[in-house]
Amino acid sequence: MSNGIFGIGVSALNAAQRALLVTGHNVSNAGTPGYTRQQAIQSTSEAQATGSGFVGQGVQIDSVKRAYNQFLTSQVAQATTEASQLDTYFSQIKQIDSLLTDPAGGGLSPVMQEFFGSIQDLATNPVEAASRQSVLSNAEVLVRRFQSLDDRLEEIQDGANRQIENSVSVINNLAEQIAKLNGTISLAESTAGGHAANDLRDQRDDLVMQLNQEVRAKVVVQRDGGYSVFIGTGQSLVTGTTALQLTVTASALDVRRLEVAHVSGGNSVPVKESSLESGKLGGLLQFRNEAIDAVRNGLGRVAIALAGTFNEQHQLGQDVRGNPGGEFFIIPSPAVVASTKNTGSAGITADIISYGDLATSDYRLRFDGTNYTVTRLTNGVEGGAQMFAAFPQTVDGVRLDLASGAIAAGDEFLIRPTINGASQIGVAIRDISLIAAGAPIRSEAPLPNTGTGRISAGTVNTPPPPDPNLQQPVTITFTSATSFDVSGTGTGAPTAIAFTPGAPISFNGWTVDITGSPQPGDTFRIGPNTNGAADNRNALLLGGLQVGNTMGGGTTSYQGAYGQVVSLIGNKTRELEATSEGQAALLRQTQVLQQSQSGVNLDEEAANLLRYQQAYLAASKVIQTASRMFDALLEATG
Repeated sequence: MSNGIFGIGVSALNAAQRALLVTGHNVSNAGTPGYTRQQAIQSTSEAQATGSGFVGQGVQIDSVKRAYNQFLTSQVAQATTEASQLDTYFSQIKQIDSLLTDPAGGGLSPVMQEFFGSIQDLATNPVEAASRQSVLSNAEVLVRRFQSLDDRLEEIQDGANRQIENSVSVINNLAEQIAKLNGTISLAESTAGGHAANDLRDQRDDLVMQLNQEVRAKVVVQRDGGYSVFIGTGQSLVTGTTALQLTVTASALDVRRLEVAHVSGGNSVPVKESSLESGKLGGLLQFRNEAIDAVRNGLGRVAIALAGTFNEQHQLGQDVRGNPGGEFFIIPSPAVVASTKNTGSAGITADIISYGDLATSDYRLRFDGTNYTVTRLTNGVEGGAQMFAAFPQTVDGVRLDLASGAIAAGDEFLIRPTINGASQIGVAIRDISLIAAGAPIRSEAPLPNTGTGRISAGTVNTPPPPDPNLQQPVTITFTSATSFDVSGTGTGAPTAIAFTPGAPISFNGWTVDITGSPQPGDTFRIGPNTNGAADNRNALLLGGLQVGNTMGGGTTSYQGAYGQVVSLIGNKTRELEATSEGQAALLRQTQVLQQSQSGVNLDEEAANLLRYQQAYLAASKVIQTASRMFDALLEATG
């Protein structure tokens, strides 16, 4: 009898002691990241059969289990990877938003307004050297602002590249630790009779959670309890005790563009970026594709269109020396990059033939052996494709041509029409006398005319270069009130042309209009603009470009196109700010729910300590009582 009571008391004492150890372990790890509350699972020892029935034999500890909920843990991991992606994207794009909307004048709008303000001042004072110098000075400020914005964007892009490399390094390190823990857990549990190595499993789950901060990771639990981890479209990162690696390589089409590749069997296979949509790595890739490229192309488009259309009008003017206007700005050229995997020798050229039709897209050109396909790449997303069989081909104002060599099936090229716009724009002239503020032609109506006809000052027709006979003297002679003849080199000397008051009359690359009622014998002359240093007609046309819809197929101005870039980034920044805050709140709620089941509640553990302490004392009393009973029995038999 006494042995039975002793055994029951000892089992109770051991159970209480084990429960106190587990509770103490919970309390000491309440602040440990990734720790899951543990619980001692006990059951009744097998009862002993007697003639009067079954008599209990006390209690036993079966195992120590984690309060682990796989479903809630998976939800936390999902919320974590989404929150990390949004927070990373938002923190990066804020840099660009601040850059473009700098209230201290760091944006493009103020210097663009100052440049065109100096053009308006030139139109008012075309002979003033100070006005001409102001134009050149403000032009230099404008191109430097374009260049400084692009330099800053390039710095941000380089920073994103470094963070991509760091994120890949962190992912590889975490994968190695998870694989190592797979082995450690398997060994520990096999030597413990299959009991779960709770602390080691917590460490592994915490590593998986850290991995989800970097990239979305799918965990598959194997039959032996080991974790297999997959990313992207199913690329294996951890299998048993083996950790595969990710690496960062330069894109075949752009050496400055980093790609994430999966290393398997000694080969590096690029991972599709759209499959890495979550985590810090996903946020960095999305930021690079959707924000950096969009802004650099958008700024480049404004720079190229401004330089190109300004040059076109400037070349239609005349400088102080009476010479035709030359190029005012240096116009950047499109970038064409051949893939490093190409087997052919083809050289592809890209030339901008319509500044107004330029888009902010990049383009990928591929040859399948028969046809060429040009695919638009807008903000990292493939858009419309255009197929053709031979060069040249024009896409969005850019003419593509095969300049040299032979193209092979499978060859591809990256065409970036506007990427260099902001970085390579420049001022082409340094001499203020070369600013073509005047027009190269002059019209006049001789005093002897008897009618009321009036001739306009005339404009030079676009696009440049002007007609070689532009400044050849031309005479318009009215043979009646409703018709006139034309004479002069290059005109063809037509006769009896019907006259409509105010209708345009064009010859030799210029256009004039005659209003009123000319009489027979009246003449009008168009010729070179000699001694025209004070002429401001071309300066007025140059100034008008500021508000003209010269971009977007005639739908927007320079300022409007820049505003589109600012609006795109501003709206995306506000969107990410709101969604990032919302996702962070969702993550907190999910963590609270998960911790309510798996976390350590110190109040509850304090109550458990008291309960198990009392159980321990009670078990001691049982043993003490058994001892007294045994002593009494000895005395009675003695």
